Amino acid sequence: MTATAPRPRPSRTGQPSRTGRPSPAGRPSPTRRPSPIRRPFAAVALLAALFSLVSGLLLAGAGPAAAHAALTGSDPQDGAVVATAPKEVTLTFSEAIAVGDGSIRVLDPSSKRADTGVEPKDLSDGSTVRYGVELLPGLPDGTYTVAWQAISADSHPISGAFTFSIGAPSETTVALPSEEVGGGAVGTVYGIARYIAYAGFILLVGGAAFVLGCWPRGATARPMQRLVVRGWITLTAATLAMLLLRNPYTGSGKFADAFDLDGLQAVLDTKPGAALVSRLLLLGAAALFIAVLFGTYARREDAVEKRDLTFGLAVGGGVVAAGIAATWAMSEHASTGIQAGIAMPVDVLHLLAVAAWLGGLVSLLVALYRTPDIGSEAVRRFSRVAFASVLVLAATGIYQSWRQVGSWSALTGTRYGQLLIVKVALIVLLLAVAWFSRRWTGQLTDAGTASGASVTSDPSKSSVTSEGAAETVETADDVAPERAAQLARQRAALTATKKKRIRDADAERSGLRRSVLAEAAIAVVLLAVTTLLTSTEPGRTEEEAKGASTAATAPAASGPVNLSMPFDTGGRNGKGTVRIDIDPGRSGANELHVWIDGSDGKPMDVPELKVALTLEAQEIGPLPVAPDRLAEGHWSASNVQIPMAGEWKVDVTVRTSDIDQVTIDKTVKIG
Repeated sequence: MTATAPRPRPSRTGQPSRTGRPSPAGRPSPTRRPSPIRRPFAAVALLAALFSLVSGLLLAGAGPAAAHAALTGSDPQDGAVVATAPKEVTLTFSEAIAVGDGSIRVLDPSSKRADTGVEPKDLSDGSTVRYGVELLPGLPDGTYTVAWQAISADSHPISGAFTFSIGAPSETTVALPSEEVGGGAVGTVYGIARYIAYAGFILLVGGAAFVLGCWPRGATARPMQRLVVRGWITLTAATLAMLLLRNPYTGSGKFADAFDLDGLQAVLDTKPGAALVSRLLLLGAAALFIAVLFGTYARREDAVEKRDLTFGLAVGGGVVAAGIAATWAMSEHASTGIQAGIAMPVDVLHLLAVAAWLGGLVSLLVALYRTPDIGSEAVRRFSRVAFASVLVLAATGIYQSWRQVGSWSALTGTRYGQLLIVKVALIVLLLAVAWFSRRWTGQLTDAGTASGASVTSDPSKSSVTSEGAAETVETADDVAPERAAQLARQRAALTATKKKRIRDADAERSGLRRSVLAEAAIAVVLLAVTTLLTSTEPGRTEEEAKGASTAATAPAASGPVNLSMPFDTGGRNGKGTVRIDIDPGRSGANELHVWIDGSDGKPMDVPELKVALTLEAQEIGPLPVAPDRLAEGHWSASNVQIPMAGEWKVDVTVRTSDIDQVTIDKTVKIG
C-alpha cells in the first residue's frame, strides 16, 4: 500500500498532541493500548502458588527431618538397672553415621559428664554400626542419661537420649533440649531450600534438554532462554543457601552460625558439604553450556555445523547434568544402605528422567503460551522423550522402592511407604492426563502457526486493527527515528496479538495447552511429594528400628519362671532338689522363692544358700541375691531387680556341711 500523510497522534492525557488535535475523550493512545491478558504469567504464578502451598503443608506435617539412621540398640539398654557401673556405653545404629567430640555424652544425676569426654570409639563390625564411650571409674549409684547427636550417612542430622541406672533408679536434674536437631526455623528454611534446589534442577536440565532435543529453534526464543537461566539461578541460590545453613542445621540451630568460618570448614570436610561444593563447580560449567546454547548455537545457520554443535552440546550437557544429579546420589538415600554401588547410578538415572519429563512439561507449557511458532513436530518429539522418561522412571522407581521399603508391611505401615503410595497415585493420574495430551498431539497440525506466520510479513506496508476499527498508520520513512522505533514496536505487538488469536482459534492447540497445564499442575504436587520422600526415614530402616526396640522391650516369656535342679554335695545327706520360682518373671522387680527338698522329698534345711543371676550375652552380672529363710526348706527374696530381658543363667550354691557344697546352674529365658 502507498504511504499516507502523517496523521496527528492523540496524546495520553486528552490534551492537544504535537499537531494540536486533542485526543478523543476516553480513548487510549496506541502507545498505551492495553495489552492482552498474559495468561502464561498467570499460569506460572498459579503453579508457583500451588507448589508453595503443597510444600508448606508437607513441611508443616513433617516437622524436623526424620532420622535416616536409627538407634537399634544400646548397652546398657534404655531403662536398664545394672548392679555395677559398666566400663563403657555403646550405641548401635541401623546405618553409618558421622560422629565427633561430644556426639555421645553420658551425664550423671547432677548433669555432670560421666564419660571421659574423648571422641567415641568406632566399634563397628561388618554390617553392624556401633560406637562407644568410656565411663569414668567409681561412678556412684543413680540414674544416668545418655544423649547422642550425629549425622546420618544420607546427610540428615539425628539425635536422641535414654537413661539407665546403676544400683537403683534416682532423681536426675539433666535437662535435654526440647527441640530435635534439624528442626526449628533453620530446619524449615533448609527444607525449603532443598525443595527449591530440586525445582531449579528440573527447570535447568529439562528446559535445556527440551530446546536441544525437541525444539532447536527455541534457542532463539526469549521465554525459553529465561526459563533455563532462571532454573540455573534458582539451583545456584538454593545450593549456596544450603551450604551456609548446613552448620546450624546439623548443630546449634541458630542462623548466626551460618557465617561461622570454623563451622563452614567443618561442613566442607563432610560428605554433604563436598557434594554441595561439587554442585556449585558443576553449575559453573552449566553456565558455559547455557551461554553456548543460547549464543553460538542459536545463531548458527549452517546445517552441518549446527549438527556437530548439537552433538557436542548433548554430550557435554549430559555429562554436566549427570554430575549435578550425582551430587544428590552421593550424599542422600542412595549412598547408604544395601547395594549402594548400584543404587547411586540408578538414582542419577531417576533424577535425569524426572528432569527430562517434568522440566520438559514446563518448557512445553511456556512454549505453547509464550511463543507463536512452536510446531507440531517439536511437540511430538517431546511426547517420545516423555514416554522414554516414564519407562526409565518406572524401572528405577521399582528398584528404589524395593530397596527403601523392603516389605508390604513397611509400604502401608510407615510414613515413607504411605508417601510412596501417594507418589505412585500422582504418577498414574499424571499419565492419565498425558494420554489426553498425546491424543491432542496426534491431531495437532501446523495450520495455526502457518496462518499466524503469514500475517503481514512486511511491517513497513502493514495495516493493523485496534478494537475492530481499521486504522492506517504512517510509515517509518515519514517520521523521526524515535517515532519509527515506536511504530515498529506497536506493529510487532499487534502482529503477535493477531497471530495469537489465530493460534487460539486452533482447537487442537488450545486443547493441548489445557492438558499440558493440568499435567504441570500435577507435576508440581508430585515434585513436592518426591522431595519430601528424600527427607523421610526409609520404611526398611524404620521397621528395623521398631523391630529392635520391640525385641528389647517386649517380654520374652509370660508368667512366673519355675526351675527344678537336682544337686549332690558328695557328703552325707548331700542329695536333694532345688526348686526356684521367679515372679512375675520379667525385667524389673521380681519375687524369688527357693525350696530345697531332700532325697526323701521332705523339706530340707541347709547351712548356706546363695543365688546369682548372669546375662552372659550382655556381660551383666553375676548379680547376687541373698534370700532370707522363711521356714524349713523355704527361702525368699523380694525386689530382685532383673535389668533386661534375655537368656539368664541362674547359679545356686548349696552347702550341706562345713566342707560339702556344690554350685549348680540353669539357663532360663526371662522377659
